[in-house]
Amino acid sequence: MTENREYAMGRSKEETNRLIEQSQLYDRVTRRFLHETGLGAGMKVLDIGSGAGDVALTAAEIVGPSGCVVGVDMNPEILVTARERATALGYAHVEFVAGDASEVELDSDFDLIVGRLVLLYIPQPVDLIRKLVTRLKPGGTVAFQEPALSFYRALTSDETPLLNNMIEWGLGVFEHTGANINMGFDLFGVFTEAGLPAPSLDYHAPMGGPEDWPGYEYLAASFRSLLPLIEKFGLATAEEIDVDTLANRLFKEVNDTKRPLMLPPHITAISRTHS
Repeated sequence: MTENREYAMGRSKEETNRLIEQSQLYDRVTRRFLHETGLGAGMKVLDIGSGAGDVALTAAEIVGPSGCVVGVDMNPEILVTARERATALGYAHVEFVAGDASEVELDSDFDLIVGRLVLLYIPQPVDLIRKLVTRLKPGGTVAFQEPALSFYRALTSDETPLLNNMIEWGLGVFEHTGANINMGFDLFGVFTEAGLPAPSLDYHAPMGGPEDWPGYEYLAASFRSLLPLIEKFGLATAEEIDVDTLANRLFKEVNDTKRPLMLPPHITAISRTHS
């Protein structure tokens, strides 16, 4: 498989914690996504790009002990956290495998193959989907949830200089690393080019404004993870971003302008194969 694009958020304990916080903020979106795939008790699920295990663990809750979930991720270190979390929840029906999802040994009788925020880092997503489909049982489902980050540029305003800067800093990193910031919009084409039936599509974006909304701290944590590459690419300095005060400054801008913040929007694509 072609080498994946650089993971813009880095690999650190802080980034793992940020991923867990992200899943909490997107929990309603993720559960709706899994519900729309038709996931139910006793089903067998393959989760691509499991990370700290959030999607796999939610799927494990839904399928119950009569079902099975296998999570795959390139980063063996983050899977240590995923396994610890599964053990803490008593989920013996979850397994995590380190390796390239297109190359590791996997069964070929999965009911559902799912992935969240993974294809944007894959140079040839059509090839990956084609390989993954061979792991499905007849009539199985493929479902991915990917970002539509370019939407953020439509949110800029003369009243929100901090948000404007954050949008350009963040998107700049993803563009420099080669990640596909429009992967969500490309899902339709990727699925159909891979030979799948045209997918059903949906769009979700958590929003918030109150001072106690956890999105402020989540965005600050995101920029803490992005900071090394922001500086590497000359997009801004640590002093300009001032991560330690970023959440408070974001809230002040929202409070002053009465313009709520939107977290990265996700587009979902779900395709059921022929029996």
